[in-house]
Amino acid sequence: MKNFDIICIGESLRDIFYFIDEASVSCSIEKDRCLLCLEYAEKIPVRSVIKVPAAGNSANAAVSSSRLGLKSALVSWVGQDFVGDQLKNHLREQKVDVSLLCKCQKQQTSEATLLSYKGERTQLLFFKPRFYKLPKLQKTNWIYYSAMGNKFEKFDKELVKYLNDNKKIKFSFQPGTTHVRKGLKHLKPLIKRSDVFILNKDEAQHILDGNIRPIKNLLEDFHKLGANIVVITDGKQGAYANEGKNFWHMPIFKGDAKERTGAGDAFAAAFTVAIMQNKKIPEALRWGTANSWSVVREVGPQKGLLTKSQMQTILKRFKTKANQI
Repeated sequence: MKNFDIICIGESLRDIFYFIDEASVSCSIEKDRCLLCLEYAEKIPVRSVIKVPAAGNSANAAVSSSRLGLKSALVSWVGQDFVGDQLKNHLREQKVDVSLLCKCQKQQTSEATLLSYKGERTQLLFFKPRFYKLPKLQKTNWIYYSAMGNKFEKFDKELVKYLNDNKKIKFSFQPGTTHVRKGLKHLKPLIKRSDVFILNKDEAQHILDGNIRPIKNLLEDFHKLGANIVVITDGKQGAYANEGKNFWHMPIFKGDAKERTGAGDAFAAAFTVAIMQNKKIPEALRWGTANSWSVVREVGPQKGLLTKSQMQTILKRFKTKANQI
């Protein structure tokens, strides 16, 4: 039996980026909701195409944890196809243990098509139907759980039971799109068991009641649901955190962004690793911010993920700190 610092769990997929120039963006008056507009029934030229062999929130977290010096493994599901083989080989190259990877017989690997326009992307997700089952896990200090495909409800119950039966294991939860759409009633047991609960502002509002509310209210509500540390990211506005007593705000590190896919995953993974290494919340916020700053300077969710030495270099370069609010 192998021992791990962290086991990451979630659906893996291949990302295919299409960079386009012939499009427009239409936003509401408040600019809180924007639409990507393409000419209907026309052929849209693509400037370039980039394929990322191994992506998905949890795969990104597993790679990030490995680069930051931890022994990480990934529980995931890939198809019995060339794309699945590529995904597995890439993870091995990143020193992520793949012994818990399920190779689904006679199935495809899930895939995401990303339309990238002026640094932002619109994501089209294809989750291959799976039969999700929690495998026998090796010894680990932490479990990191994120995006799944469809029909994951029974798996969530299995995972909560496992975590409640193994209370010494710490748990970081970054809900994916399917989790967010499932709603608060389903998510309550996972939130309650979370040592670290991380999501973005739009997801937080959607899970609670859909209404626009102050960040402090959102943080407080999730903490009342049982999460120990709650972190809410808000794009260019930075990130916010609360552990029941104090509220912190962490501004972003300034710099040009090439492509923003994976910024949230990079933040969540580095924040979790920092907490694992007994960093205080303000410092953990800096770790997350540094990792996301680096990722958006590259294309795709993994190329810019920092190593341990690179993390220290970036933290020394930027003096911005989290402030209590």
